[in-house]
Amino acid sequence: MLKRIVKFSLILLATIAVLIVAGGIYARSLVRASLPQVDGTATIANLTANVRVDRDALGVPTITGTTREDVARGLGFLHAQDRFFQMDLQRRQPAGELSGLVGPRAMEVDQEMRVHRFRDVAHRALEHAEPAYRKILDAYAEGVNAGLNALGAPPFEYLVLRATPEPWQAEDSILTVLAMFNTLQGRQALFEQSHGALRDTLPEPMFRFLSTAGSEWETPVIGGAIVRPPIPGADVFDIRRVHQTAKIQDLKTSGPQDLEEQSIIGSNNWAVDAAHSESGAMVANDMHLSIGVPIIWYRASMVFPDPVEPSTNQRLTGVTLPGIPSLVVGSNGHVAWGFTNSGGDWSDLIRIEPDPRDPKKYLTLEGPKAFAVFDETIAAKGGPSKTFPVRWTIWGPVVWKDARGREYAQQWIAHDANALASDVARPERARTVEDLLAAVAGLGIPNQNVAMADTAGHIAWTIGGTIPKRVGHDGMTPESWADGQNRWDGYLAAAEYPRIVNPPAGRIWTANAPVVDGAMLATIGEGGYADGIRARLIRDNLMRINEATPADMLNVQLEDRALFLERWRKVLLDELASSTGQRAGFRTLIEEKWTGRASPGSVGYRLVKEFRLLFVRRVMTSLTAPARAVDPDFDYTRLLRGEGPVWQILSERPAHLLDPKYKTWNEAILDAVDEVIAQLTAGGRSLADRTWGEANTAEIRHPLAGAIPFFGRYLNMPGDPLPGDVYTPRASTPRTGPSERMVVSPGHEGDGIMEIPTGQSGHPLSPHYGDQYHAWLIGEPTPFLPGPAVSTLTLAPPPK
Repeated sequence: MLKRIVKFSLILLATIAVLIVAGGIYARSLVRASLPQVDGTATIANLTANVRVDRDALGVPTITGTTREDVARGLGFLHAQDRFFQMDLQRRQPAGELSGLVGPRAMEVDQEMRVHRFRDVAHRALEHAEPAYRKILDAYAEGVNAGLNALGAPPFEYLVLRATPEPWQAEDSILTVLAMFNTLQGRQALFEQSHGALRDTLPEPMFRFLSTAGSEWETPVIGGAIVRPPIPGADVFDIRRVHQTAKIQDLKTSGPQDLEEQSIIGSNNWAVDAAHSESGAMVANDMHLSIGVPIIWYRASMVFPDPVEPSTNQRLTGVTLPGIPSLVVGSNGHVAWGFTNSGGDWSDLIRIEPDPRDPKKYLTLEGPKAFAVFDETIAAKGGPSKTFPVRWTIWGPVVWKDARGREYAQQWIAHDANALASDVARPERARTVEDLLAAVAGLGIPNQNVAMADTAGHIAWTIGGTIPKRVGHDGMTPESWADGQNRWDGYLAAAEYPRIVNPPAGRIWTANAPVVDGAMLATIGEGGYADGIRARLIRDNLMRINEATPADMLNVQLEDRALFLERWRKVLLDELASSTGQRAGFRTLIEEKWTGRASPGSVGYRLVKEFRLLFVRRVMTSLTAPARAVDPDFDYTRLLRGEGPVWQILSERPAHLLDPKYKTWNEAILDAVDEVIAQLTAGGRSLADRTWGEANTAEIRHPLAGAIPFFGRYLNMPGDPLPGDVYTPRASTPRTGPSERMVVSPGHEGDGIMEIPTGQSGHPLSPHYGDQYHAWLIGEPTPFLPGPAVSTLTLAPPPK
């Protein structure tokens, strides 16, 4: 009997093993079947002639066609084959349709997005699109669906989710643009809410002190350093009295990370004119975003007859965004351009004044109006659908109710279908910086700092996108628009846009901080600027270079000097001069283990940074306690403020702004040091082992990695320690950083540089899944232009 049981068990185990192996082979065969086609011939409907796709050793394609529409079809084909799952997420997220793919767990996120009704906005924008742009969008959608259908199996993510990919629609490209609006501007409503809470609960001088943008680091191209308001006196705001009413001792003021810094993603770009360059005017750009697998951008070069001189070809090279048929940043051979998020103010919260006679109406200049009510239904895969009402006003959707029960609507450029209908391919056709300045004005994109250069050696800067004309208010805090005194009076005309052309210094720089001052800055508004330290470091480096080369520009992008923390380190060295015990050990480490850079092996950098994070959080939390007392959801980190006011306070050390649980500012500083020591030595860890690289280790992950047992981790990039920090041009955190690095001089593209953090393909079995990661990690230059072809795919019209 025992022998039979053993024999049966062995047979059963062998059968299970065979089934597992067979299942693995079958699963692998399905996954392999979804690899992109890189050679041979494939067909796309409505092509007017063959399109040639040459891929180089990194999988970067050169797409050559006889019309712009055919090239859009070719780009769509490649995007679908290499990145369709990424595209699907990017259209579903703003539309509030993730639940249809991943199930009920996304229902809450979808409901939050459905308030904006972006699917409807995209549909109307497509209907209003300029005819030439509509042709490109339609052609691109044809290419996407041809590429998807040509795969031998759906992309592997759909096998994991047990879902079927849905065809691409032309309006999905506009949803992809709206996904970027949400990424780059989605926090602006929270920013304005937070300012409103401070204004409502603090004396005006204290509100201005905490809300004034920037610090001593500000380095605009036009204008001088910011002049911060003075610290309000004890007669205006005394934290000791606030302590008694707001109970600040109950507010959490410690933790390992600072949400303010997590929200500062950061981007850099600059332009150098021909007089300060070896080979003509030059643009450098590194857009810092959340970094995942695959990376957001897709490198490409597109070649087609020049619309101005059809006898010659135009070549567009740079990065594209899967889901969109145009070049995002790069060069067209005449002009090169790069983007950074502007930090300007592109949305407003409007306090709704209810009609006292009818709660279903609200007050406007034209009299009471009824809310428009839309029933939104979210369909969840594997779960019940959900229908809920969404209310809209003449300004936009109702998005928030404050702690006092007041409701607010949001007016946002992203809600304007007419603005989104503009042809985002316009920059491709520019021949000079003047052409490009006109092309990006009113463009249907999230508002960006655009740095540019042309083959004549000129450089320029402006804001790309649509800029509202505000009347009656500055947009910093929510206001009532019921009487029409506060409003948007349409948008600026192209001639009214802020701009800088050929500045005397021959250099332009942007880093999410103010680029200009005065009237131009007021026109742009204040929607959450980053601190000016990165701009300062970039400016200083550029001014030391008289004949710039691409390698020089890459070195500026890789700058990781710890200038920002130097003064905080000095404070600690001074305050800890006579310390003993663990404090003395802390001081020794920041004195001796300080490299002067945000380098992975630096213990000193880690300790100073952790101290600054904690100290700033404690001070800002106590100063904003009145707002938190009224609204428990208030979070000062939404203000993107800290360095300016806290350093000012630390420098002057006013007793009336010191948390009453401390007798002196020295005691507050030492207590913060003790807390950092306690956090970093918890569990018996040695303070000497807590390097910056340990905290700043890459977490570049595939969105489904956590859902796949055993093998999911292999979808991610390696977890390497990262140099740099958010307060250096090489701005990196574990999950954010430079999503590309580009350096190019128009007309000299062969000398340019382009890096991305993963690879061209989103397919884990592709050789181009992560083959560009290492060069990006160490800052090794890779060519801007695609190299020699190693494979050729012909895209052809269907046989007649």
